[in-house]
Amino acid sequence: MVHDGRVVEVLVIEDEVRLARAVAEGLTSHGFTVTLCHNGHSGYQQAKERHPDVIVLDLMLPDLSGAEVCARLRQEGVWTPILVLTARDGVSDETDVLNLGADDYLRKPFSYPVLVARCRALLRRAAAGDPAEISVDDLVLDPRRRTLRRAETPIELTRREFALLEYLMRNRGRPRTKQEILDHVWGVGYARDANVVEVYIGYLRRKVDAPFGTSTVQTVRGQGYVLKGP
Repeated sequence: MVHDGRVVEVLVIEDEVRLARAVAEGLTSHGFTVTLCHNGHSGYQQAKERHPDVIVLDLMLPDLSGAEVCARLRQEGVWTPILVLTARDGVSDETDVLNLGADDYLRKPFSYPVLVARCRALLRRAAAGDPAEISVDDLVLDPRRRTLRRAETPIELTRREFALLEYLMRNRGRPRTKQEILDHVWGVGYARDANVVEVYIGYLRRKVDAPFGTSTVQTVRGQGYVLKGP
C-alpha cells in the first residue's frame, strides 16, 4: 500500500505465530509491507529501529507485555499509531488500552477487512495530525516524514542517527547521559559497549555541525551530551 508517496509498513507484534502469519498475509494482500515480531522485547526494539507507519500490538506477550511496550514507546516520544489486539472484553479494559497511549483496539476474533480498515483509518488520522516539526534554531526535524534540514539545506541521516538527534532535540538544553541515550535510542537492555554513543555523536557532528560551522551537539563533561543553539 502506498500512502503519501511511501510504501506503508506495519509492524505486527504477536506471539501466536499462526495468527501473526495470518495477519501478515491479510495485510500484505492489501498492499501493506509487514514486519513480524513474536515477543515484546524484539517488538519494542523494532518499533524504535524501523519506525513503521502502524503498529499492531497484542497485549499478552512474553518477556515484555504489550502494555509495557506501548507505555515505553509513548514515554520515549514514539508516536507511531498503535492498534492493540485484545482478547479481553469490557469497558474498563477498553479504557485501560486507550490510557496506555494506544490509538485503537480490536477484539479477537476479528475479520481481516476490519483490521485493514482500522489500519487505514489510523494512517489517515496520523496524516491529519502530523507531529509538529522540532526546531533548534535553523535545524528542523520532521518526525513523521523523517526529514532533517538546516536552514534550507537537507541533511541525510541513517535511522539510528535520526533517532539519536530526535531524542537530543526533544531534550534541548538538558544533558543526557550515555545510559539514557542507550535506553531511549538503542532500547532498554542493549548490552553492547556504551561507547557506541560516542561513535554516533561523532557521526551527527560531521553531518549537522561541521559542514555549517556550528557546534549544536555538545559534550557536557561528567553529564553526557546536549543539543544547544549557537
